[in-house]
Amino acid sequence: MSGWDEGAVFYSDQAQFPRGGGDPDQGSITRHTALRKFKEFIRGFNGEKGDFPYRESLVHSPDHLTVAMEDLDAFDAVLSDKIRKFPADFLPLFETAASEVLASLRSKVAGETGEMEEPITGEVQVFLSSKESSVSMRSVGAECMSRLVKISGIAIAASRVKAKATYVTLMCKNCKSIKTVPCRPGLGGAIVPRSCDHVPQAGEEPCPLDPWIVAPDKSKYVDLQTLKLQENPEDVPTGELPRNTLLSVDRHLVQTIVPGTRLTVMGIYSIYQASAAQKGAVGVKQPYIRVVGLEQTRETNSSGPSTFTLDEVLEFKEFAQRPDAYARLCSMIGPSIYGHADVKKALACLLFGGSKKRLPDGVRLRGDIHVLLLGDPSTAKSQFLKFVEKTAPVAVYTSGKGSSAAGLTASVIRESSSREFYLEGGAMVLADGGVVCIDEFDKMRPEDRVAIHEAMEQQTISIAKAGITTVLNSRTSVLAAANPPSGRYDDLKTAQDNIDLQTTILSRFDLIFIVKDIREYDQDKKIASHIIKVHASGAAASKSTNATEGENWLKRYIEYCRVTCHPHLSDKAAEMLQNKYVEIRQRMRQQANETGKAAAVPITVRQLEAIIRLSESLAKMRLTSVATQEHVEEAFRLFNVSTMDAARSGINEHLNLTPEIANEIKQAEAQIKRRMGIGSHMSERRLIDELARMGMNDSIVRRALVIMHQRDEVEYKRERHVIVRKA
Repeated sequence: MSGWDEGAVFYSDQAQFPRGGGDPDQGSITRHTALRKFKEFIRGFNGEKGDFPYRESLVHSPDHLTVAMEDLDAFDAVLSDKIRKFPADFLPLFETAASEVLASLRSKVAGETGEMEEPITGEVQVFLSSKESSVSMRSVGAECMSRLVKISGIAIAASRVKAKATYVTLMCKNCKSIKTVPCRPGLGGAIVPRSCDHVPQAGEEPCPLDPWIVAPDKSKYVDLQTLKLQENPEDVPTGELPRNTLLSVDRHLVQTIVPGTRLTVMGIYSIYQASAAQKGAVGVKQPYIRVVGLEQTRETNSSGPSTFTLDEVLEFKEFAQRPDAYARLCSMIGPSIYGHADVKKALACLLFGGSKKRLPDGVRLRGDIHVLLLGDPSTAKSQFLKFVEKTAPVAVYTSGKGSSAAGLTASVIRESSSREFYLEGGAMVLADGGVVCIDEFDKMRPEDRVAIHEAMEQQTISIAKAGITTVLNSRTSVLAAANPPSGRYDDLKTAQDNIDLQTTILSRFDLIFIVKDIREYDQDKKIASHIIKVHASGAAASKSTNATEGENWLKRYIEYCRVTCHPHLSDKAAEMLQNKYVEIRQRMRQQANETGKAAAVPITVRQLEAIIRLSESLAKMRLTSVATQEHVEEAFRLFNVSTMDAARSGINEHLNLTPEIANEIKQAEAQIKRRMGIGSHMSERRLIDELARMGMNDSIVRRALVIMHQRDEVEYKRERHVIVRKA
């Protein structure tokens, strides 16, 4: 019974806001006291600098106010506790207090008649923010009902904006009397009374039951939008589907979120009746979260730089100063994989990334590095992809055969209840600010592969489907692994035939590695002993936690570098880069003139940008803000052993041909033409077998087919199993 002996006026609204309310503490604060305290808080809360942050904020932006829960805790712990436990009751009071304070802060203005009038102030929307850590979506249950919760995830869909009535105006059909009924906020409806309270006069017909009709033009509305929030991919337990929950946002929060954005949400855990179809289950309701505060998390990672402790920062800086930091980082990438030193260095560059730039005219230059691994089976390509997926702060792993264009970019889905279309982001959108690993890249259908062109270079995904036209962000690095068309890398074929991907997609990859399975006695012995060691020590290592600690350290270091360091080229490095690029173009032109054909991998301005990005990421690993000549030289070396090597790989039809071999190839061509008429088709295996019975060598026949294919005399169909003769 605290508070009764104070000299205070008690209001009649205590009947509808009962003291007690099922909670013994509820009685300690009335609506009137709460309103007064909220006003005091907004007017008189002192910030760290001795200013009044909330008062100033209200004056500058009179339609909304963001309140930190920590400040409210410091001001009045009871009030803060009430807002956490009964947000639906106390938040409207907070908003009323804010609009009243705003009215008192405004000076009087001269009206139409010249008299000084009170300024008209609209409603103020209060947003809540908090520094406490968010809870998992799976742990939010019935005990959180009607309480304040904080969860994080990715917005995967956003509905169209609807108008939600806050007050419904009803008119009686019989006596035309008007009644205004408040609407419950969020997805709740209004409770319409059954009977009219008009007392009939003598001789007047009494009002019937349910006489009310809604007058929509006299009702008050606010904007309302529903979002679908899905768990962050890194929080989903292995083998489970990611959960999603419904969010409802209103007024100023509407249309601030596009699908694919990572969010941290403060909201009231509420329920609504899902649909009229569930007539039988009256007690079963669907949960949703009514958002009262939104925070978009940073592009690079889901938690800001504030989460790094001082010890960690010092340790990272100390590590970056070491002379062998680059070598140490590369050795941490895929430690169970033998060899492939340059691939590991390239993946280190991909994980750290270059610097994003925004030009004055609004053009964005990407800082993400794309890598393609092309080569023989069993050369640890998929292992590299799996390692990067585990190590990158944000990563999505997909396989080429199981991915469609809509699954990679975004799909338009029709909602079952409202029958309206909404957007759902795919892998490239969900991995915004991270890495997309695409395995079996060559098995993708060409029309699906085209869908990621825009995402790789412009870093956006444009959608124009089912009346929805929009642009989604997809600032991701792409790491792809592919096999050559014939399964293995064939040295008898030219680079074009081995790299069976279009020039348009190849030019978007910064580094293209050709990974071959070379049969050498010494190397095979080393690889065999390494694999046996890995298997032997695997059982022992699974019990110790050192490996996971190393992985976590690398993940944290990558996050720290990406957040804090944004290097740029020095003048000397820029000049050196320019000269080298011109030299490479000259060499490629010379090669094209000699062979009469363009290189399989084009060297364009994109490749120059690729070397700039590589130099920046090498500088970022050392936490230096300037990329020097040394970084540019290492970037060029990586570029030479990967993309340039791929462009020069394979045989040329004019090289390595002795007169005898050339003669045999001519004979094989004649036999092929005799065996196949123009327009006929035949299995490659069968043709080679038939010519082998005539005493011809397999490799000679294959080489003859390659040369005929280059001259466009034969064409391959059905993944190169069937040959069709064209001329």
